[in-house]
Amino acid sequence: MTELNNQLISPLPALDPQNVDFFRSILEVYSPSQQEREVAELIVARMTALGYRQAYVDEAGNAVGEIGATAEEATKTIVLLGHIDTVPGYIPVRIEPDGDTIYGRGSVDAKGPFASFVLGAAALLAQPELLRDKRIVVVGAVEEEAPTSKGARFAQHNYRPDYCIIGEPSAWDRVTIGYKGTLQLRYELARELKHTAADGPSAFEEGVEFWNRVKEYSTAFNVEKKISETLQAALRGINSASDGFHDTITLRVGLRVPYGFPIEEFKTQLREWAGDGTLEVFGEEQPITSDKNSLLVRAFYAAIREEGGQPKPLKKTGTSDMNVLGPVWNCPIVAYGPGDSSLDHTPHEHASLAELERGIRVISRVLAKL
Repeated sequence: MTELNNQLISPLPALDPQNVDFFRSILEVYSPSQQEREVAELIVARMTALGYRQAYVDEAGNAVGEIGATAEEATKTIVLLGHIDTVPGYIPVRIEPDGDTIYGRGSVDAKGPFASFVLGAAALLAQPELLRDKRIVVVGAVEEEAPTSKGARFAQHNYRPDYCIIGEPSAWDRVTIGYKGTLQLRYELARELKHTAADGPSAFEEGVEFWNRVKEYSTAFNVEKKISETLQAALRGINSASDGFHDTITLRVGLRVPYGFPIEEFKTQLREWAGDGTLEVFGEEQPITSDKNSLLVRAFYAAIREEGGQPKPLKKTGTSDMNVLGPVWNCPIVAYGPGDSSLDHTPHEHASLAELERGIRVISRVLAKL
């Protein structure tokens, strides 16, 4: 390990032109959810060229590469899973005159973190003794940006890792140890049409009242809480219609749920508030938090310090494939990756090549320590 540490702790070099080419090439392939095949094949070809023991596109469409011991030989398995799909909206790929800033859809969310996985794992191939007992599996998952999380849900049945790292932007010197959960609601109410002078609320008023109760509950719940502890409620859509016999209102509500929140009790309350309305609850993902004192987190902290950073844990208000895999695999799990997450999904998405290099080096260090 000393040789690897000495190699990686040297002054930060310019990113290898071949690595820049790889990163740029995967950004140039437009890969919104359900259109990932071309980029998956490109990634598999690069993994093969880098010397991965095996690389292939699996049945779900994930790009998968393995280095180190086989499943039969390994005493520990480490899965690095990042997603290779993006939200819609192509951003022309370009490197700014500063030579560091690269624009492109997915540069932050989350092809940048995934590139750090592919290249960081490959750096260990120069020292095979570090891989003697380790099976390292790098998975470029599909459809993370879709409600399906198809790639992660397929992977959850094929591996039982000892450690898992999810590829999401945290900045190179931060480690994400928690995500909120999510609930999606669809409320619908139809009422027979009546004269405007008649007593009682209309269907439209009852629908608005349902939303007001949800919002008032979240506001009261959030008093004096940090953002990571709050219940976030958002009205995603509202539609009203009348056919001359009935008035109908439909609401779509999204909820971000903090760790420890009483979800089942809240769902019971929601159904009471819905009254005569139809309430569909779907897209449920449990919130998740990791032990910040686990060996995996400590390995990241040490690696970041060795790169000159001051590591800090993050708890994010969104969700990721960590919510999908953490409860199933029940192993130490974090999310990590270079990039500024405030740029996720924006038309200005861009990343720093120097930060990508830091991320590659941190991943190499972490894998060497586990």
